[in-house]
Amino acid sequence: MTPLTHQEEEIMRCVWQLGSCNVKQAIELLSVPRPPYTTVASVFKNLERKGYVASRLEGNTYIYRPAIDEQDYKRTFLGNVVGSYFKNSYKELVTFFARDNKISSDELREIIDLINKGEEDK
Repeated sequence: MTPLTHQEEEIMRCVWQLGSCNVKQAIELLSVPRPPYTTVASVFKNLERKGYVASRLEGNTYIYRPAIDEQDYKRTFLGNVVGSYFKNSYKELVTFFARDNKISSDELREIIDLINKGEEDK
């Protein structure tokens, strides 16, 4: 997977949220100030070239749908972040957020419960 720019990622979040959409529908989900139609249309063409979306023509409007699952994208790029910045250690990632007060003890307990539940399901 080719990395996405911030703008491409923002458009992909719209596509994943809607399931399929045209340029105008994606623009409606973007935060204000919204980029011009031509800019978003160009971003969609880049996403299609990179293999993130597929399109079909309905009348004179292109409808875009995800060609890559959101979870697969998150898994790949979070893995890259963990590898690049946290020595391939998810423990280091969680420790970083805990030390920076970005994660509460209640949230950590929830994570531990999820881990324990996952081990029970094996």
